[in-house]
Amino acid sequence: MAPIRFWPDILSVASYTPGKPIEELERELGITEAIKLASNENPLGPSPKAVEALRQAITGVHRYPEGRGTALRARLADRFKVSPDEVILGNGSNEIIELLVRGFVTAGDEAVMADLTFSLYPLMVTVARGTPVKVPLKDGRHDLTAMASAVTPKTRLIFVCNPNNPTGTMVNAAELTRFLAALPESVVVVIDEAYVDYVTAPDFPRSIELRLSGSPVIVLRTFSKLHGLAGLRIGYGIARREVIAYLDRIHQPFNTNQLAQIAALAALEDDQHLAASRRVNDEGKVFLQQLFAELKWPVYPTQANFLYVETGRDAKALYESLLRQGVIVRHIEGSRLRITVGRPEENQRFAEALRAVLSG
Repeated sequence: MAPIRFWPDILSVASYTPGKPIEELERELGITEAIKLASNENPLGPSPKAVEALRQAITGVHRYPEGRGTALRARLADRFKVSPDEVILGNGSNEIIELLVRGFVTAGDEAVMADLTFSLYPLMVTVARGTPVKVPLKDGRHDLTAMASAVTPKTRLIFVCNPNNPTGTMVNAAELTRFLAALPESVVVVIDEAYVDYVTAPDFPRSIELRLSGSPVIVLRTFSKLHGLAGLRIGYGIARREVIAYLDRIHQPFNTNQLAQIAALAALEDDQHLAASRRVNDEGKVFLQQLFAELKWPVYPTQANFLYVETGRDAKALYESLLRQGVIVRHIEGSRLRITVGRPEENQRFAEALRAVLSG
């Protein structure tokens, strides 16, 4: 029997590693009070309105979902003052990233991105036999000038994660406008705004309006963060009609499930929950920033619901020590940790665990 043929370029890629599940850590430690500050989830959970909508909808799951997500697309279009045919839904915004790579990248093509950003970008490009072109961050931020200079005739996509994951930093409106003006109109610019709902900076780009600029722009957003629906996997993209029509050709039938669509519609209407979630995040960021200032650990200025901190030590060992304290954070590289902002009691628990580890 002939051996199975595995592509070497795919074998060279590490699979995406999610944050450690809280239930797994509790089993390992034999406890029931572990906390998870690792995956940038909303610590308040989903909107009560979304939960109630799910209760009412659960008996209908023997039916296929509405294939185009018409109601949700229409609601998003109305919210952002675009046409419904400028909106696409995805099984999380991750699926739309995959669709973009599948639709625009073939063997030998290139995609430009930061060297420290969401790990799914290079993974998907490599799987498509393309080449990820990684441009170093500058002071923890996208170096848009260098990224524009990295564009070649082979470039098909550019990824700008704004605010950036894992640093939490952002590029402002003026920087992004200049960047787009410097690009050829053949390059699709993917502006991934998964954390936009937490932004407080007044000069954050009005990215959806830029879809009508010279270079084709698609703005990605998600219900996984502020809206608290990470477990249902629902996201969306907004772009010019021709881009959305192209992507609509290649996604799976019924790619977003019925319950996700219903919960997302309800979550959009719960302004009280969204305001409470932002307030908890803003207050929690101040608490954690003060903690790290006391420790003299530098932190990038964040516009998201997490902080990326320089510990000055082996952060993987620190991560593992915190696990033994029942606290899950995220180690991504070297001496840095990413900490999701939690509820007040979770932030306090993290601070106590961290001090215990450091004094131990």
